[in-house]
Amino acid sequence: MFAVLKTGGKQYKVQSGDVLRVEKLAAAAGEKIQFNEILMVGSTIGAPLVAGAGVQAEVIDQIKGEKLIHYVKRRRKHSSQRKKGHRQQLTLLRITDILEAGADATGVKAAIGAGSAPKAAVEDAAPKKAAKAAAPVAAAGADDLTTITGVGPAAAKKLVEAGITTFAQLASVDVETFDAVKVKPEWVEQAKELAK
Repeated sequence: MFAVLKTGGKQYKVQSGDVLRVEKLAAAAGEKIQFNEILMVGSTIGAPLVAGAGVQAEVIDQIKGEKLIHYVKRRRKHSSQRKKGHRQQLTLLRITDILEAGADATGVKAAIGAGSAPKAAVEDAAPKKAAKAAAPVAAAGADDLTTITGVGPAAAKKLVEAGITTFAQLASVDVETFDAVKVKPEWVEQAKELAK
């Protein structure tokens, strides 16, 4: 029996006992992992994935691929040229089992790329980051100064720290005498329009 699995943006046709080189996975040598993105098992084609199917593999080693040379030479003598090499980090695997169903209940660690973070960690971090960015404006209960063209999050934070939290306060600022933040005259004009 064979299966087609997807990992690292590539698809591999595998059978039990095959040795495979894939993009680096977050697993140590000797560890058992499971691929859950199965596109085909035997003659069963998934839409888009075969439900409940999985491929289990044992990590043999973390290796580097052969060296690839990237050489750039522009024409004309003594022009620029550049040579650099790259060795891709790979994981060497031995396929142990192909499961047509019941892969969800095996309890084997899912294969995750080395650069990937678990989805739960990413989802937890996103709301905290958004709340942290909005904290200076929300804490003051003021206008959103980033609606003014040219005022980004950093400039809005500096304005809030300088005590300017509303459009009316920004509209009353004298550009030449205000030293806390470099305020542009366009900002003051837009603030006057928005304060109305």
